[in-house]
Amino acid sequence: MNPSTPPLQTTDATGKRYHSVFRDGLFTGRTFWVTGGGSGIGRCTAHELASLGARVVISGRTAEKLDRVAQEIREDGGLCETIAFDIRDEDAVKAAVAEVVARVGRIDGLVNNAGGQFPAPLQAISKRGFEAVVSNNLTGGFLMMREVFLQSMQEHGGAIVNMTADFRNGMPGMAHSGAARSGMSNLTMSAAFEWASSGVRVNAVAPGWVASSGMDSYGGAVKALIPKLREHVPLRRLATEAEISAAIVFLLSPGAAFITGITLQIDGAASLGAPLFPIMEHQRSQPFEGFHRAQTPEVLNP
Repeated sequence: MNPSTPPLQTTDATGKRYHSVFRDGLFTGRTFWVTGGGSGIGRCTAHELASLGARVVISGRTAEKLDRVAQEIREDGGLCETIAFDIRDEDAVKAAVAEVVARVGRIDGLVNNAGGQFPAPLQAISKRGFEAVVSNNLTGGFLMMREVFLQSMQEHGGAIVNMTADFRNGMPGMAHSGAARSGMSNLTMSAAFEWASSGVRVNAVAPGWVASSGMDSYGGAVKALIPKLREHVPLRRLATEAEISAAIVFLLSPGAAFITGITLQIDGAASLGAPLFPIMEHQRSQPFEGFHRAQTPEVLNP
């Protein structure tokens, strides 16, 4: 099939399909690249984009994870390509972008989702550990933005959505990640200004606590804390992966044609208010779950 061919089907083997809030065929004929597409928010976003008709390229460091997600998308009738490399390696990024452009043509959108961190108090973070997290969450994203711009979007325009986090009040326990994520937000603004003349929009999303597979990677005190996170969210729940994906898809869409340079906070108001003002218990906020293959993290299972 070529990039302009719509999906042959929209359901998986169970008869279910991705329930996007956006119209069918929205991205038919477009190619979108999702880094870190082998799990979590990246996997979900790749599924939603494919369900809307896009050819999706997913990348990460582990080919097996990417292949599993690509197979899911193909089973659902979508178009998916994979490429495995490390976004922290400049030469690898240059080569990967060149290969993808040669393979699928122009890149219409980039979701800079890949990243990672580990919990640690500031005084216990080594220089090597600090630099590794900054490289994962800032430098690697910069390299992807620059190469996709230079090798594709500079010529025909496009949209970029970067992944940050809820860093507005600092990130105690993950200061290295907070520094990198806030840097990505600032980089987003600079790129939006500089690349506007090429027809490239650059935005970012800043998720709060999301019920995603990444939660199962933590142990010890952090693992024990995760089931209590909802108590610190005014909406009294965690976000679903689909709620983050929907925001990313909107920023990639024509509906956001005049939006560039923003960081969209998606945290259920957890970063607002003050400890002296109580968060009321309620069940008035109902989650949107459009991802038919979503799985609840083990740490949140009763």
